[in-house]
Amino acid sequence: MWEFWIDRGGTFTDVIARYDSGQLLVKKVLSENLDLYKDPAIEGIRRFLGIKKSSKIPLKDIKSIRMGTTVATNALLERKGEPVVLITTSGLEHQLRIAYQNRPHLFDRNIRLPSKLYEKVVSVSERIRADGTVEKELDEKKLEADLKKFWIKGYRACAILFMHGYRFDQHEKQAAKIAQSVGFEQISVSHEVSTLVKFVSRGDTTVLDAYLTPIIKRYVSSVVDSFDASPGNKLKFMKSDGGMTSFENFRGRDAVLSGPAGGVVGAVKTSILENKRKIIGFDMGGTSTDVCHYAGNYERIFNSSIDGVRISTPMMSIHTVAAGGGSLLKYDGSRMQVGPESSGANPGPVCYSNGGKLSLTDANIVTGRLQPHFFPKVFGKRGNSFISATKALNAFKPLATAMNKKLEEVAEGFIKIAVDNMANAIKKISVEKGHDITEYCLTTFGGAGGQHACDIADVLGINECLVDKNASLLSALGMGLADTTSSKMITIEKELDEVSFLETAAELDNLSMVVTDNLLRQGFDDNSIRLENWIFMKIKGTDTPIKMKFLPIHLLRDEFKKEYSRLFGFKIKNEMLVIDSIISEAIGTEQVTLSASNEENHEKNLSTNHIPGGKVFLNGTWEVAKVLRQSELKDVGIVRGPANIIEGHTSIFVTSGWQATFTDNSNIFLKRIEPIKRKKVNTKSDPIMLEIFNNLFMSIAEQMGLVLEKTSQSVTIKERLDFSCAVFSDRGDLIANAPHMPVHLGSMSSSVKTIISQNSEIKFGDVFALNAPYNGGTHLPDITVVSPVWDSKKKKVIFFVASRGHHTDVGGTTPGSMPPDSRDIHQEGVYIDNFKLVSQGNFREKEIREVLQSAKYPVRSVDINIADLKAQIAACEKGIHEIDLMVKHYGIDVVKAYVNHMHNNAEIIVRNAISKIKEASFCYSMDPDIDGSERKISISLKVDKLKKSVIIDFSGTTAQLSSNYNAPEPVTKAAILYCFRLLAGGEIPMNEGVMRPIEIKLDKRLMLSPEFPAAVIAGNVETSQAVTSCLLLALGIQAASQSTMNNTTWGNDKYQYYETICGGTGAGFNFNGDPYEGTSAIHSHMTNSRLTDPEVLENRFPVILEEFGIRQGSGGIGKFNGGEGVIRKVRFLEEMTLAILAGHRIETTPGLNGGGNGSVGFSKIIRKCGKVEILRSADKALMGIGDIFWLETPGGGALGKSK
Repeated sequence: MWEFWIDRGGTFTDVIARYDSGQLLVKKVLSENLDLYKDPAIEGIRRFLGIKKSSKIPLKDIKSIRMGTTVATNALLERKGEPVVLITTSGLEHQLRIAYQNRPHLFDRNIRLPSKLYEKVVSVSERIRADGTVEKELDEKKLEADLKKFWIKGYRACAILFMHGYRFDQHEKQAAKIAQSVGFEQISVSHEVSTLVKFVSRGDTTVLDAYLTPIIKRYVSSVVDSFDASPGNKLKFMKSDGGMTSFENFRGRDAVLSGPAGGVVGAVKTSILENKRKIIGFDMGGTSTDVCHYAGNYERIFNSSIDGVRISTPMMSIHTVAAGGGSLLKYDGSRMQVGPESSGANPGPVCYSNGGKLSLTDANIVTGRLQPHFFPKVFGKRGNSFISATKALNAFKPLATAMNKKLEEVAEGFIKIAVDNMANAIKKISVEKGHDITEYCLTTFGGAGGQHACDIADVLGINECLVDKNASLLSALGMGLADTTSSKMITIEKELDEVSFLETAAELDNLSMVVTDNLLRQGFDDNSIRLENWIFMKIKGTDTPIKMKFLPIHLLRDEFKKEYSRLFGFKIKNEMLVIDSIISEAIGTEQVTLSASNEENHEKNLSTNHIPGGKVFLNGTWEVAKVLRQSELKDVGIVRGPANIIEGHTSIFVTSGWQATFTDNSNIFLKRIEPIKRKKVNTKSDPIMLEIFNNLFMSIAEQMGLVLEKTSQSVTIKERLDFSCAVFSDRGDLIANAPHMPVHLGSMSSSVKTIISQNSEIKFGDVFALNAPYNGGTHLPDITVVSPVWDSKKKKVIFFVASRGHHTDVGGTTPGSMPPDSRDIHQEGVYIDNFKLVSQGNFREKEIREVLQSAKYPVRSVDINIADLKAQIAACEKGIHEIDLMVKHYGIDVVKAYVNHMHNNAEIIVRNAISKIKEASFCYSMDPDIDGSERKISISLKVDKLKKSVIIDFSGTTAQLSSNYNAPEPVTKAAILYCFRLLAGGEIPMNEGVMRPIEIKLDKRLMLSPEFPAAVIAGNVETSQAVTSCLLLALGIQAASQSTMNNTTWGNDKYQYYETICGGTGAGFNFNGDPYEGTSAIHSHMTNSRLTDPEVLENRFPVILEEFGIRQGSGGIGKFNGGEGVIRKVRFLEEMTLAILAGHRIETTPGLNGGGNGSVGFSKIIRKCGKVEILRSADKALMGIGDIFWLETPGGGALGKSK
């Protein structure tokens, strides 16, 4: 009987067939060809069976059909799903749109957010608290009336999402019954779609399910209708988690990674056949590259994001990087870049002769890695031409002339950059998670993977690669080799003790019965089903659970400590552990054997004539390269590189020092047999190495940030991501700052330089901490940890790394350390000035505890402070480790030379941007401070066109204040650095070179240059925003955004919480001069911190989020309107002290070029008794039980006069 394994891709549909477990047969069918057939998968089956399209396909000759499809993915990316009505808790109608308020790309002027998947919203009067208390019963009559209105308008799909519905689902069930009675056909309910806490991600997943499931059902129905009977369990589909399921169970939430998941399964299964059980899967296509990690178990993620949609359902852990054969090659006069843009399949690379742009495939042609005469004659305008090597060569000539290099040198340089980018992607799913991959095998598939496998392996220190004989069809092969699975996950959220462990064990037993029953209904028997039970554990107060096997309780604790140490680099002691969630998975094993003699039928169509050798450009020289077919490799046994192995749908490049052999399973095994001979990099600036070093340093800073995020304990660092990590020279000059928190960008170098200047003797193993605003800090909650990086002999400091984190509480007169009425720096918290945190490797916990607890206003949660400081140290350790590897690889002279080249490159880019600006000035009015004193920022720009430099003069700015809106000089520098980064546009490196063309004239004792002991808590968060808006207005590129962070803190002796709240951005001009409107309800400029998810907030703190929505009509009106602010209402369930530091409560946010100003914000308290109290820009109040804090944030200014 026939078996069909099918991967429906975006361009081609791969159909693998075999009869009676025999030879694999292959057909490639265009995924879209409506003139000839409706569905490519069915068309492939018809072609194999010889069935006319007018006839039904007989099932009697078919054993199984196993499919993966991009139907759901395409519908998501193209926004062509079912119209959806979102049914959600009243007050939170806009929560999914606002999400966590952070902007996707830090330096975009025009902030573009993904379009929503739902069209309409029904606000439902209902409320259940985090503990299950029903505050408000669901209003059934009103809901029914509202739904009938939308049903009459034609809506048939709805998504139901209520607060805490993951655990307390009675209201969601009631709403589902009403929707069903009204006539809705697709009803996705959040507690059924995902049982995980987090309103936003569970909500996005529920909407996604409602949006895509009707599309999936229609597609599945069309497939089923092609047969002469119902296929039953013969027809299965691949889910995003890598398991198959019956077509009746296939839903939208399961389908987004259906195709790529098949590739992961195929890579793993074929690798295991070759006895390779630790692999990196590497799937390189035309526009992107997917990578995955396997070390005995499939790695799955339970919270992910695809095209801006957050998904909380099990999915294969696949990391995608925008590097493929079609990636565009660019040169800006100093840097070479690969991607992220792609030429696509049409027009494609230059060599396709279809009017395309220079791409990575062109570089492979020019260097001889691809042999153009082996490509089919399907290119050109009419699709009847060969690939043109001549066109590729000609396209490189202008770049070669500009760089004074040979064509092939330029092409090889771009390949090296692409390889480096892809290697960094692999590090994200392996090295950054604590895996030593030097003993792994790089399993390569996809049309372009074989061309770069050896080079990528060399960068990663991997010595083996496997290229399956079906490499270009591995996703389809994975469909045939995958097991059928059923899984169910639920949230527990209980501290680990004997009672909770036994309760969890009972819950797992229940889940196991449910998932096993699901597989029994799909035709499996008990003997063919195995169960895997997993538990997710975390440290109390954190939000990073670790997945582990479900073990006895005493073993669970030990295993958690071991896994935590492996993942994050340091040991924990006896912290309280929390059971986050559990998952049970039933796996129905289906034994599929592949014969070693399997051959694809397209091999028979290849000519058997001998192929002449060719030349390949490697490491700066041309070398003779063998060229042979895959079938010839089987005959000769071993081939040493350089060599090109031609395979039916792709080619494999074996580089020097590697050899290729044919395995018993007819796959190609690549192995390094000689030590790597690296061409020594000299200290002279080279565009190729400049880009590689830019990426290396940025990758180091990003890896540091990942460690800090995962190991910290406070909500502010872990969830709101209020931190930054950076690398500095031995003089303290910024080299690379990961795109974390903008207000930290230009100020951290001041902290590092303070440590250097105040410590004449630094010993190996020393680590320092400081938050002193007058010695390089910003405000006291931002504690910076600085670690030296030593040479190999541990005699000389060669670099510094630093991590800055906003600690939720560092003491002061109010919980959260943001007092609105502070007059002296010491009222704002503990003052840490050049403190040795680690002395020669020993963490000085006793001493730092004494510092934190002995101040006049000590910290309130010292253990959390200590934990976060340890996390910051761990982040620095990660940076040190990665720099050590880089220096060992390239040598210290080369690395330091390229630091200077990076600075020079950034300087050139900024100077070019400065040459285009005009002299201008602007006076920016701020709200009066708490004393009623007027405040303003005055800026004048003096441009030297010849030197391409600018003087920024702050003369006329308000003098130092007696209140706390003073901004230390490093904060002002950070705002300037950010603005000129926006001015320059593009992917410019953020380092000290940006500031070289800029002179700052700032007199002493101004609001922007205060002296000790002036209070500064609001300067970092409020005045910095005003400086930014003032400078952007003077530059004439953007109207004012909300220009405040709306800093809100509340707490008592037990709880402390801090959040900044988004508003509207200003309208302005893009880098290319095109105007744009402002964006609503998004963070802007000097902050990009996230908000805590509403359900997490209410689970951790005694508050109720009553409302969070977009403030309609608050944006400025003009030719291009400003963005809208937000409304946020929080009700308190315990007495707490509330403090607010904000701006633009009196002064409106200015428009640009005659555009209208944005509306002011305001804050008030609605007492339980109904009394209303208006709060000032800086204010504090005692909140009683039942009191509501009501915040409305400003809108952004408009651009141009409205007609």
